[in-house]
Amino acid sequence: MAGSMGDSAPDTGQREPYLYRERTKYSPEEEERLERQHFWKIIDAFRYYRTHVQERVNRTERQFRSLPQKHQRLLSGFLPNLAKIRRCVDQNYEVLQAIVHNCIHMFENIEYGDDDNTRKVGPSSTFDMDKLKSTIKQFVRDWSETGKAERDSCYTPLVEEIQRQFPPDQCDASKVSVLVPGAGLGRLTWEIARLGYACQGNEWSFFMLFSSNFVLNRCEKVNDLMLYPWVHQFSNNKLSADQTRPVYFPDVNPQSLPPNSNFSMTAGDFLEVYTDPNTWDCVATCFFIDTAHNVVDYIETIWNILKPGGVWINLGPLLYHFENMANELSIELSYEDIKDVILKYGFQLEAERESVLTTYTENDRSMLKYLYDCVFFVVRKPADHLSNGALSPKDNQLDNSVEKGETAT
Repeated sequence: MAGSMGDSAPDTGQREPYLYRERTKYSPEEEERLERQHFWKIIDAFRYYRTHVQERVNRTERQFRSLPQKHQRLLSGFLPNLAKIRRCVDQNYEVLQAIVHNCIHMFENIEYGDDDNTRKVGPSSTFDMDKLKSTIKQFVRDWSETGKAERDSCYTPLVEEIQRQFPPDQCDASKVSVLVPGAGLGRLTWEIARLGYACQGNEWSFFMLFSSNFVLNRCEKVNDLMLYPWVHQFSNNKLSADQTRPVYFPDVNPQSLPPNSNFSMTAGDFLEVYTDPNTWDCVATCFFIDTAHNVVDYIETIWNILKPGGVWINLGPLLYHFENMANELSIELSYEDIKDVILKYGFQLEAERESVLTTYTENDRSMLKYLYDCVFFVVRKPADHLSNGALSPKDNQLDNSVEKGETAT
């Protein structure tokens, strides 16, 4: 997520209020209304996709036709390529409509009303359209052969560590409960469940929830569907054809989990959904902890929900999602600070690698690539720690440091 907070205001003794998870309280009726409004806003973004992208293509065509005729003649393949881009956008749109077609009643305990296809779909925000384009690339990362190298670099270390901590030949894997917050389109959760563990993914974004519901519950044939994930990228293409190359999904049958597999996905804010203490044997976080307004909230919640002896396995960068968003609280901590807080809560550090190189929804043919130098760690909640999860065994240490005038995280 991205946005702009703007320049700091002069210090006049009054501070701009920040939106924090405990700050705004709504009545249940108002909460339900806002949730329904947000739900349909995301549905409308899926439906506005074709109009939005075709407007971008139309602008490109207008600019091309403004060139001198002799220049246009030199670029004889330009307009045919634009026509191909339009067809790719149409194909993406068909898949997106299939995704939202069955999502109206996807939640067991929530109804958002009946779909009204006659409702006029107005323009969606640039922010929502960027999120939707990013979601299309998530299909590459999680459910295509093209994304295998990326999954191997960031999912495999987590899966291998779970197997090392809970060897299937030494324990009943079906009794080992694993939680994957920020599960995205669900592939990591699915892979853990495929190995026999009881695994639950949690996701907040409706973009991700609609798409994971589609691929996990509606897709059965391998590589039966096609998307053009790079069609929105007009810069840094070596070949014109790179922009319009397809990706097929799913690369496996999501319905092929072994019988009696314990696999589920939940919707909602991680901090609000998971409040029961001493519940999970393992929490596996991948590219997740930097989605927090305050990462200490995440650490506190993970400490609370882990059983005594449970482990937290993490891999990811610290690209704080709310860093530049107006009116949003964002505390940007270094890994050094985060590690210090984790240890102060009482976690025991068992493994750590401060340089794991990986990408995120990378276009492998682009002339511009981002490489994340991630941190990987494994920490354990002490087995002899018995509490209701409300207090840290080192709370006295934290309190004393405040009394002494030291900086407490």
